[in-house]
Amino acid sequence: MNLIQFLDLNGNRAVAAVNDGVARLVNDATSVYELTIAALSSHDGLTALVQAKGLGETVDRAVILAEGRMLSPIDHPDPAHLYVTGTGLTHLGSASTRDAMHKSSDAKTEAKLTDSMKMFQMGLENGKPAAGEIGVQPEWFYKGNGYSVVPPGHPIPSPSFALDAGEEPEIAGIYVIDQHGQPRRLGFALANEFSDHVTERVNYLFLAHSKLRACAFGPELRLGDLPHNVEGMSRIYRDGKVLWEKPFLSGEDNMSHTIANLEYHHFKYDLFRNPGDVHVHCFGTATLSFADGISTQPDDVFELEASQFGAALRNPVRVENEHPLIVGNVY
Repeated sequence: MNLIQFLDLNGNRAVAAVNDGVARLVNDATSVYELTIAALSSHDGLTALVQAKGLGETVDRAVILAEGRMLSPIDHPDPAHLYVTGTGLTHLGSASTRDAMHKSSDAKTEAKLTDSMKMFQMGLENGKPAAGEIGVQPEWFYKGNGYSVVPPGHPIPSPSFALDAGEEPEIAGIYVIDQHGQPRRLGFALANEFSDHVTERVNYLFLAHSKLRACAFGPELRLGDLPHNVEGMSRIYRDGKVLWEKPFLSGEDNMSHTIANLEYHHFKYDLFRNPGDVHVHCFGTATLSFADGISTQPDDVFELEASQFGAALRNPVRVENEHPLIVGNVY
């Protein structure tokens, strides 16, 4: 079962369950977050709660998306309590592009392993520990909060100071922290972990800056475990035509870390176990258009699709026109 959130024709929130490609309204439901909190309080699973509420009339996902009424598949009443984070160098093949980006121009040092390649090899050696053991920690980054999340179909803003506006086709784990501070996984969603790869390439220490960008995930939340093998397609459209496309792979068969290991190293911090918070944690990718020399332009459209996740995630790019920032004093 997948879940979507959207606005109905009257502008009211609604939730629908998607089974075998057919979406039907969940009775008496306006928020996946509220459904989750209710499921946690009653000690029932989210799937069981949806089934208990029952399903109503069918809705057309394509129309909802075309009319801009689709919401992200989970949000929080207070967007500051939704964290967007991620890990990198977690997928087989993901090190080659990053390694090339970060190699020194000094011929004497070029033969040495970059920090990226060292991190990747650490994952290969100990990213999939035996049951009950703790593996090596991955590269980790903070991306933003609920204010940086863009609904499916809406423009992803790129700040005026950005040097690049590039997609990253990923799978994100979706979590809510229960009343006891225990992370509870709802499932997974497609995610465009939008980044500034040119800024990152200037110096690896700019990685943190390059990740502070908007992002999008969904449109559908796949409940349950992540398939071991996920095969998807990432595309960029320009003027209605495909500018670039390439398959992307995810799932543990294509990763150097287990999902459990990545989850442990995120939620081991007390900061990320506050009851009621939502976490959208991106698991990385090995596929980037930037690696193929693509430089996006305003109004280019990103498209990510994978059959296991239902409807495709599409978002155009918009470049922001920002005014100079002036910091005021309060004395």
